[in-house]
Amino acid sequence: MANERTMELFTLANAQGVTVKITNYGGRIASLLAPDRRGKMANVVLGFDRPEGFLGNNPFFGAIIGRYANRIDNAQFTLGGKVYHLPANNGKNCLHGGPNGFDKKSWTAREIQGASPALELTYYSEDGEEGFPGNLTAKVTYTLGPNNELKMEYTATTDKETVVNLTNHAYFNLAGAENGNILKHEVVIDADHYTPIGPSLIPTGKIESVAGTPLDFRKRTRIGARINDDFEQLKYAMGYDFNYVLNRKGPGLAFAARVADPESGRVLEVLTTLPGIQFYTGNHLDGTIRGSDGRVYEHRGAFCLETQHFPDSPNHPNFPSSELKPGQTYQTTTVFRFGVE
Repeated sequence: MANERTMELFTLANAQGVTVKITNYGGRIASLLAPDRRGKMANVVLGFDRPEGFLGNNPFFGAIIGRYANRIDNAQFTLGGKVYHLPANNGKNCLHGGPNGFDKKSWTAREIQGASPALELTYYSEDGEEGFPGNLTAKVTYTLGPNNELKMEYTATTDKETVVNLTNHAYFNLAGAENGNILKHEVVIDADHYTPIGPSLIPTGKIESVAGTPLDFRKRTRIGARINDDFEQLKYAMGYDFNYVLNRKGPGLAFAARVADPESGRVLEVLTTLPGIQFYTGNHLDGTIRGSDGRVYEHRGAFCLETQHFPDSPNHPNFPSSELKPGQTYQTTTVFRFGVE
């Protein structure tokens, strides 16, 4: 890579044949093989089979996102009475930590020996990097369990008050990557409310009910059933690209979402300790990016379920706090659990 670091690729595999490949460049999930109802394996994560693909222009495929996942309005926030200015890389907003966020960094990898295969990734982010305060040490541990669960444990510490919001930006197609769109996939999201957005996709600060809207996934619903409805929020986002306020009942790991592909029978369940989840339907995929075997990633050819603190939380005191102070440890866990039906 440009900084003379080597891009490495690590493989985690379990006895059931589930196999996850992770690169230290951006901590990215490069591929993930999962079985269908007949036991046939397929890669269900969009990515590339050569390193040049990840180094080139792509929409955060499989990456660890930081320091702050999602959007920050006007690329600035105030903390401790001081205004911090960030690079704007999404119109006037800062998206996913800026143009040189954690997705483009070389993480230090360490294989962990234990009952289940695991990989620890560490990145040291200097004070002022992309405008964020504090020297931050971030760690993400990927563990592949025997029950086809990929667990991601995130921790971070700082020497100065800062904001942190880490997630994984895997793009999933349970029919198999490069295998058409995901409009027939069926979704459940355990959320009664969401954070509505304005035209620039920044939250208004309100928390509103999903009841009576095309954003209601409390009952199993096809992605394509209402994605083109005449609904202002959907028009702003050009499809689904919304933060859902999860129905949490206290701390700890809790169910957040479930997606099933009726044709293959593959199922993905997401559990998390975080308060929100961003459901995105690949609205900006346009067929210009080619993945493995040169096949194109088509419009709405994948979905993302990014567990998170709410977008633009530093500018909304009524949202759950994403602040981290010296002496504290940012600590969250998310699980991607794969199965069949």
